[in-house]
Amino acid sequence: MISPKEKELNGKILKMLKGLPRKTADLLINDREVHYLQEYANTVSIRRLKYNDHGPVHMRTVTINALNMLDLLHQAGVPLNLEQEDAGDIEDSRIAVLLAAFLHDVGMTVGRDGHERNGALLAYPLMDRILAKVYGDDLQKRVVVRTMALEGIVGHMATQHIHSLEAGLILIADGCDMQKGRARITMQIASDPMVGDIHKYSASAIERVTIGKGEKLPIRITVEMSESVGFFQVEEVLFTKIKISPVKPYVELYAEVIGQEAKAYLS
Repeated sequence: MISPKEKELNGKILKMLKGLPRKTADLLINDREVHYLQEYANTVSIRRLKYNDHGPVHMRTVTINALNMLDLLHQAGVPLNLEQEDAGDIEDSRIAVLLAAFLHDVGMTVGRDGHERNGALLAYPLMDRILAKVYGDDLQKRVVVRTMALEGIVGHMATQHIHSLEAGLILIADGCDMQKGRARITMQIASDPMVGDIHKYSASAIERVTIGKGEKLPIRITVEMSESVGFFQVEEVLFTKIKISPVKPYVELYAEVIGQEAKAYLS
């Protein structure tokens, strides 16, 4: 069974897409193995590790964030790497970003440490199966898009350098999902202090993260918080990811405690 929130996010993703990217999203959403991997990733994250949401809702939220930023770059006339390298077009980039974002945390089923690399291993056969249905006998497209998506998964924790805009979108989209809902369950079940609590408490202060068109640059990210502890989440998680992302030159970043003056990190 899927939750009402998952169903809502599925609808949002499908509305953002058409053509082959829409077909890819349909296949991902209705794939039982993908569903069970995402569900178990959340079980391990929340129940075993007492960490925050890394399951179906988070992976769908990151997908929406990444597709939103991709569209903003495209509208601003910024060519993504598949187009720059004559290896594909914007629709191929959409599919790669969609696959990477939708599957980026499946490695949490194995554990937190190295979950981005474990995720790439787990996602490979899933993507192979899905891309065969999307591209048919076009082996070149299947190889290129799959490889690009794998870069996005392996690179989403900022533990290694990535070199494509497509992968850079996953890095930032993941960092943008830090609103207080992600830490709700672990805050409820927490008892003794644990490593990682600062992430839960700082995320609980984040009221809203919005992604839209920037004033000078294609993308503007605005983080609104109820308390200043939320700046930890901005500075230690989101800004850290933006700094090493190839998308950084196209991003404006602002953060504010509601009712106070916004702090500009990138503008």
